[in-house]
Amino acid sequence: MHDIAILIGRFQPVHAGHLALLHAALARARRVIVIAGSAHQARSPKNPFTWQERQAMLHGALPADDAARVAVLPVRDYYDQARWVAAVRAAVAPHANTDARIALVGHFKDASSSYLAWFPDWELVDLPRQGDMDATRIRDAWLGAAAGALDAALAPLAAQIPAPTLALLRAVAATPEYAELQQEWRMLRQYRAAWACAPYTPVFVTVDALVRCQGRVLLIRRAQAPGRGLMALPGGFIEPRETLWRSCLRELAEETQCALPEARLHEALRDVAVFDHPDRSQRGRVISHVHYFDLGDAGPLPAVQAADDASEAHWVPVAQLAGMEAQFHDDHFHILDHFLGLTQRG
Repeated sequence: MHDIAILIGRFQPVHAGHLALLHAALARARRVIVIAGSAHQARSPKNPFTWQERQAMLHGALPADDAARVAVLPVRDYYDQARWVAAVRAAVAPHANTDARIALVGHFKDASSSYLAWFPDWELVDLPRQGDMDATRIRDAWLGAAAGALDAALAPLAAQIPAPTLALLRAVAATPEYAELQQEWRMLRQYRAAWACAPYTPVFVTVDALVRCQGRVLLIRRAQAPGRGLMALPGGFIEPRETLWRSCLRELAEETQCALPEARLHEALRDVAVFDHPDRSQRGRVISHVHYFDLGDAGPLPAVQAADDASEAHWVPVAQLAGMEAQFHDDHFHILDHFLGLTQRG
């Protein structure tokens, strides 16, 4: 018997396979810690449920005595293996003595399960696949349901959907956010279908501009899906005859009407970093080159006005950004964190 068994996943949403792993963990340890990944994000077709909702699904599917033995801990996606591993360890540490016997329970499903090999000091309990269900099928059925036909859409999967999960699917479907999620889900499917006949999976190159001035950063609110209504850095796709630099200047001007001279921006350029994690964007493989400009603290804030793909453009105080994590599109909060150190380093 182990002191602690750890189960790591996104649980978007919880299904019967997850519960089978959770019961296996409960059978092997006195206490279970569930790491709910992809925490603190805005709702999206890939991550439609908050970590608190996922906690409720997990606890609600267990008898009270078992639920009392399970702690659900949120961990954000850092898109950085070493930092993510450190964050998981930091989350577990307050719950484990230094000599605690810890088991890591999981199943090597595909490349996304590679994290199971990143904790060599925890005893790995590699279990066979628990049923044939995966969360993507449930999300697709849920988001693809026609108006008034949610239960019919979920009926073929009902045997694999625990009652608390089904209740939450119905509850979120009754909110205004559900229609936005459905629209974005359809857009992403159409987007991928447009490239389905390409001989190779396309890799897209984008640029983003992080402009800092007087303790504020320039952000837009996206006017179009994906991420409509969410905060983001001004940026977009590079055009065929552009350099990265020219593309960055163009996108900054198009989306914010920021009329700073090129020489001033060149003087303010502090860094260019590449963000290339395979899961950073739901549109597919998108590699972004982020240009970081610091205009300093002298002089007035440059005038900005939203245009093109932006519905709003604002200078937002850096001090407010840490509390806005769930309002950002894709990994843009983590880009800001990379340059500005918004979260504690684990």
